[in-house]
Amino acid sequence: MGMMRNAPRRIARFVSQMRDGIPEVDVSEQDGVRSLHLGSNTVQSSMRVSAPFDLEVTYTRGMMCFLLFTKVAKTVLVIGLGGGSIPKFIHHYMPEIHTTAVELNPAVIEAARNQFFLPPNNERLEVIAADGAVYINERLETHDVIMLDAYDSKGLAEDLSSQNFYDHCHRALTADGILVVNLWGSDKNFDLYVQRMQHSFDGAVLILPTGHPGNIAVFAFKRHAGDLRLASLRERAKKLEADLKVEFSEFLKRLIDYNVHSVNRLIV
Repeated sequence: MGMMRNAPRRIARFVSQMRDGIPEVDVSEQDGVRSLHLGSNTVQSSMRVSAPFDLEVTYTRGMMCFLLFTKVAKTVLVIGLGGGSIPKFIHHYMPEIHTTAVELNPAVIEAARNQFFLPPNNERLEVIAADGAVYINERLETHDVIMLDAYDSKGLAEDLSSQNFYDHCHRALTADGILVVNLWGSDKNFDLYVQRMQHSFDGAVLILPTGHPGNIAVFAFKRHAGDLRLASLRERAKKLEADLKVEFSEFLKRLIDYNVHSVNRLIV
């Protein structure tokens, strides 16, 4: 007889006072995992209650693979907060990095703080209620890494996937900056979004299918992607894996499989 799974139960709801059309935020819990929903049953973000600062969902761990390509990131901008998984992880495990998170819906911020252990703003973490597209437009070479996870109940926000937006991301990154974007492989516009990033970033793009359920992390490099020799990357993956308990070696294998490479290096 298989183990019986408990049905998810709703434990909290947060409603935005902003304007019509912004969905309420529901929080559910099942088998020790707490999840955030935006106006539907789709899980936007999950956290294991016993390990609130770890990355429960595979694709969020995949997005951390920017660490394979930079040793000097000091400022990270996250657009789209969800339960705050990525800002929490960086804040907890990488004290040398300053993280700014921008989220349109204040109810999401409230839920992340109230139910998902998102720390209050401090000298290393700033969470801002704002429109990410407007925010990025006002930055010039201010962030080493921009991480974009801006799906809502209806899909990817249009103004966070336009050519204009990716151009602004390029401009907002420092000289060796990296843009990291979570996309759905099944999105009918997937190829279009990747082409836009290739256009903004002069073709310097890598894709990483993270596995089930089809989330693909896309990495776009402003200038160059650091040391791309496979031996160096494998060594770096092993070290990061030991430090952060994320399966970087497995992700690196996928990066090599899905992107152009020679016998001894990735080619970007």
